[in-house]
Amino acid sequence: MQLFLCEKPSQAKDIARELALSKRGDGYIGDDNIAVTWAIGHLLELAEPEAYGEQFGSPWRSDVLPLIPEQWQMVVKPKVKKQLIVIRGLLKRASEVVIATDADREGEVIARELLEYCQYRGRVRRLWLSALDEASIRKALNNILPGEQTALLSEAGKGRARADWLTGMNLSRLYTLKARERGISGVLSVGRVQTPTLAMVVRRDQEIATFVPVSWWQVIVWLEKEGLRFRSNWVAAEQYCDDEGRCVNVQAAGAVLGLCRQQSSAVVQDVVQKREKTPPPLCFSLGTLQEACSRKFGMGAQTVLDIAQSLYETHKATTYPRTDCGYLPASMHEESSEVLEAVGRSDPSVLPQLAELESGRVSRIWNDKKITAHHAIIPTRQVFDLSSLNGDELKVYQLIRQHYLAQFLPEQEADVTEATFVIGGQLFRSRGRVNVIIGWKQLFPPENHADEEKPDSDESGNILPPLIKGELCALDGAEQKELKTVPPRPFTEGCLITAMKNASSGVTDPALKKILRENAGLGTEATRAGILETLFARNYIERAGKHIRSTQLGRELVAALPDSLTNPGMTALWEQALDDVARGKISLEAFMEKQHQWIRHLVLSGRNQTVNLSVESGPSCPLCNGPTVKRKGKSGFFWGCSRYPDCRGIAGEQGNSRGRKRKINFSHKQKSGDVGDKLN
Repeated sequence: MQLFLCEKPSQAKDIARELALSKRGDGYIGDDNIAVTWAIGHLLELAEPEAYGEQFGSPWRSDVLPLIPEQWQMVVKPKVKKQLIVIRGLLKRASEVVIATDADREGEVIARELLEYCQYRGRVRRLWLSALDEASIRKALNNILPGEQTALLSEAGKGRARADWLTGMNLSRLYTLKARERGISGVLSVGRVQTPTLAMVVRRDQEIATFVPVSWWQVIVWLEKEGLRFRSNWVAAEQYCDDEGRCVNVQAAGAVLGLCRQQSSAVVQDVVQKREKTPPPLCFSLGTLQEACSRKFGMGAQTVLDIAQSLYETHKATTYPRTDCGYLPASMHEESSEVLEAVGRSDPSVLPQLAELESGRVSRIWNDKKITAHHAIIPTRQVFDLSSLNGDELKVYQLIRQHYLAQFLPEQEADVTEATFVIGGQLFRSRGRVNVIIGWKQLFPPENHADEEKPDSDESGNILPPLIKGELCALDGAEQKELKTVPPRPFTEGCLITAMKNASSGVTDPALKKILRENAGLGTEATRAGILETLFARNYIERAGKHIRSTQLGRELVAALPDSLTNPGMTALWEQALDDVARGKISLEAFMEKQHQWIRHLVLSGRNQTVNLSVESGPSCPLCNGPTVKRKGKSGFFWGCSRYPDCRGIAGEQGNSRGRKRKINFSHKQKSGDVGDKLN
């Protein structure tokens, strides 16, 4: 029997339909010759610490740490045990398994861990799907890959899960126990990815809080030629400027202003004209989609992921969402006419726009060298019911569609003129820009950024007359402006996702920066939104309008932890190593040995370091009379016993009781990170 193993029931239904299978069994679709079954996400999970010895059970002990399993154990999630029994029975009858889970690292792990757990030894092949529309499934079924081609993705997935487990279980326990020694209960959760992500927010907030504005000055003159009035900005000499080229010497600016007011004309020193061409923006990766939706619509990262998954899985309107790539394979250009036809049939209102497209145009997006495991998110070749989308789904779909349609319009072109002038021996500069060809920008109405501070640009709204070197322009006014430097803006969810993707760009350590690739980041496209949700749930960060702020608990936790845990560069290095595992450059064993060394070092140094931490605690627990801590539940915040799970007392469902700050001293801390959800 040939068995297709999917990640979820909806996938199985779509694939079974294309295989002409309709007979439904218990947990599968098919017959004795070919069948399709499904997992429900991960049916298996890494065993809890107590599975490796009673010394690792409750109550927790720091003297037995670090816990580094010699043989990793997997256990069945209780709620899905029935489906695992179904899969095990089908595997016993199967002569070939076709892995049809999501085409990414986690999808590969979901399938491979089941095959390993059920001791399947038969042939394995891989169905690699980028979309779930009928045409894409048929194409993939005709091009099933050898199983060996994607097997290393599973090795990388195992490495990710085990590294998270080691960090979460060991360091969360270590620092939680240290806190309890000082009378503070609750779980201090440390994570391999979540902790450096939190640190990025904390440090941004600290930069904003400690920022001291610095004044700088700009001298502006208004020039006139042939009836056209335009502005020009003083180019201050280097000795009057800061590192950003801003004049910070008010006396110098004042002197130049006085000089200008004594002049009646400016001499054109130089004129440079050029035609600038701007290509259409790339189509979306998940990260860039989350950033755009955060900026345009104020959507959270998890919300965007859920919508993109629904557009892909439920509506079949767009392609696979968990991609880190904004490019398309050159071969997919042949399918563009089918995609555009489906777009028009799904939404006739865009037919006038489609009529203006140049279907044969090949933009920079069609580039095989840029393709990673998946291509960019684009509309599918399937006609769907547009009215079935809710409001947010429609917004996201239209944004994805807009970027795809832009690929079939000309580049935007503008004539840019830069002119320099001399006034009383001082240099001034003007820039002017005139659009010549609107091109793809006709699809993109101007965005409203009224809530954002814009730099005072010498190009904004400036139209320059024809200018010739050596001629004079009349000087029609001068002014001096005092401006102030501004702090960095708080993170939004979209900006934080971008910062996680580009974590290597913020690394200052020369040795670390040297070995980090430019694209090294924190987490993956599939996990970043979940990391943010974990930080929100643990009350380490909070939403303030569209921005993200760290809480006092989050700030104090980061201050308490060693740099090796909070430094995004270290985690980016581990993520880079996981990519190398997936590419076969290093083995899983070599990666895990480095993780073991790292955990041993962190536990040892954690025992010997003393730090301070204050944690908000509430009224006494009604069951054990111990302290309570603020927790977040489905209905809001509440005060729960700090001894949870040993005590499950709750003092206030909505956290209305008066809280208090308790100061503690404990040596070293860390907490369970991405896997640490189990600890709360």
